[in-house]
Formats: sequence, structure tokens, C-alpha cells
Amino acid sequence: MKVVRFHSPGDIRIEAAPEPVPGPGDVKIRVAACSTCGTDVKISRFGHHHIVPPRVMGHEIAGEVVEVGEQVTGFGVGDMVQVIAAIPCGDCAECRRGRMTVCPNQESMGYHYDGGFAEYMVVPAKVLAVDGLNRIPEGLSAAEASVAEPLACVLNGQELAGVGEGDDVVVMGAGPIGCLHVRLARARGAARVFLVDLSRHRLDLAADLVKPDAAICGAETDIVTAVAELTEGRGADVVITAAASGTAQEQALRIAARSGRISFFGGLPKDDPTITCDSNLVHYRELTIVGANGSSPAHNAAALRLIASGEVPVADLITHRLPLDRALEAFDVVARGEAIKVTIEP
Repeated sequence: MKVVRFHSPGDIRIEAAPEPVPGPGDVKIRVAACSTCGTDVKISRFGHHHIVPPRVMGHEIAGEVVEVGEQVTGFGVGDMVQVIAAIPCGDCAECRRGRMTVCPNQESMGYHYDGGFAEYMVVPAKVLAVDGLNRIPEGLSAAEASVAEPLACVLNGQELAGVGEGDDVVVMGAGPIGCLHVRLARARGAARVFLVDLSRHRLDLAADLVKPDAAICGAETDIVTAVAELTEGRGADVVITAAASGTAQEQALRIAARSGRISFFGGLPKDDPTITCDSNLVHYRELTIVGANGSSPAHNAAALRLIASGEVPVADLITHRLPLDRALEAFDVVARGEAIKVTIEP
């Protein structure tokens, strides 16, 4: 079979590999779709401290069960399934308290285990142990189901930030995650959703699809002033920084309304992780700042239901579908910002 393997930063190869063999508690799937994200691009260029090469990449996975281990129950050959990316241990103090997103023993598909940029892959028993293999609802395509993983992360972020009825929400970053934040905020009852990006091209591409109440180009206007004008000077109830930008995080403090909530959704580069925080804004306006780190198995299941029900449609966000042997081209398309979501379909 063909796989996309990380060997070292800048050395990603499409090469032949033997089909994997599942263990007693594992499930083997034929990969039907594995979506790409900005993390894949970062891994391809810079590697990752959790990846010991060679490693098959890809963590937004959907496929068809072709073999089950002798200890597996509840799944059979022919089932269409979606796979979690982040695998909590299920046993630590945080997991026992229901905080699986911050499990200190967390492992990941495409990092610790071979991922979905392959014709076939094994879903490890650890995934099944935490209910991380989800049956895809009837009528939902594998490509759409693969987007459940990033939507699960978005759902975690919006739950932590309390996005709800009547909120004015600002989403900073018009990539695929930003688009999912716009759609989920609407599904959760937000009154208005404003989308912000520095790139006019990327902003227009996203806004044409997700139709925010206003699209603000940070390269052409002052974001803080624009949000103030749109909210009659009040500011936004929720600001989500869906971009790896310290400047965006600093602006979020000035955009938020009194008692506003700010989600630092996008992590910052490890060599530049600090920002200037006006603590008095936080103090006097009673602002809440929350982080958001991936998703739990329960978030994945909920995200799949949101997509299947049509509450958060994703089919139109998949702007490119490429075969496995064009995976490196897919990474380039993502890096150039020419797509919303690129799905690899082996």
C-alpha cells in the first residue's frame, strides 16, 4: 500500500509499505478520507517532539472497517467510522475528573501511532478503550466525517468560552478553524458573528462560504475600531483567536465587552509564546480568558452528530479533494492559503 511518511523536517515521502496487521484489541480500516490541516504543514517543515520517525502522518480520519481483532466488540467489517486524533489515557487524575482534553498522558494519531495518510491503518486498542471510534451516521460522507475532528476542537473551545444565545462573537482567523467557529457559533444561538483576517483573499474566500455578519480585513482597517462600530461601542461578548497570533490575542482584550469571554484558541509559536496583557482591562471589565486544547472523545461524537444533523454543515468547506499520491501538493495548497479544507482520499 501507499503511505505518506515523515522522515525528518522537509523530508516527507510517498512510499510503499506493507499493510498493517491489527492486534487483538485493534481495528483495521481502509482509509476513505483524511483531511489536512495547518499542523500537518508545520510537521512537514519542522517536525514535532512527539514524532519518532519514520511515521505515517494524518489525524483527521474516516474509513471503512476491514478487520477487527478477536477482543473487539461493537464493530464489524463494513462499518464506516471516524477516529479521534487525541487519545487520553482514561486513567489519570484529570481523565477521572472528566478533563480528558488536558490528560498529561495523551497520545495522538499521526504522532505516536501511524495516521491516516495511508490506504490502510490500524486504530489502536487505546482508542477503543476511551470510546474514540465513532460509527458514521447513514448518509454522511467519509470526507464530511473527517471534519468532525477539527469541529470537535472548535466545540471544546466554544463550550469553554460559553458561546450561546444572543452573543456577539468575533472570530479572528479565516482559515478552516475560523470557518467552523463561525458556523458553530450560529448553531449555538449567537446573535451576530464577525470574521477577521489580515489577508483579503483568505477573508473573502471564507466569508463567501460561511456568510458572517461582517468581514473585517485587518490589513485595511483598525480591528478594534471596526468591532466597536459594529457593536455600538460595546464590544464583543466572545472573542475567539483562531490564529497563531500574539497580536490577535492582545487585540482580543481590547475588543471584548464588559464581562466578555476570550478564547485563546490558537497556540503561539514555541519560540515566541508571550504577549503583553493589559491586566487592568481584565480587572475592571471582569474579562474571562480561557485556553482550548484539542478535544475529548465525547466532543468527537458530538461533532459528528452536529455535522450529520446539518446544524454545522461542512461539505462546502471541503474545497479540494486530492488522491494520496498528491498529498505533498495538498500541503502546499494549505500553506499558501488557497483552500479552506483539503481532503486526501486514498
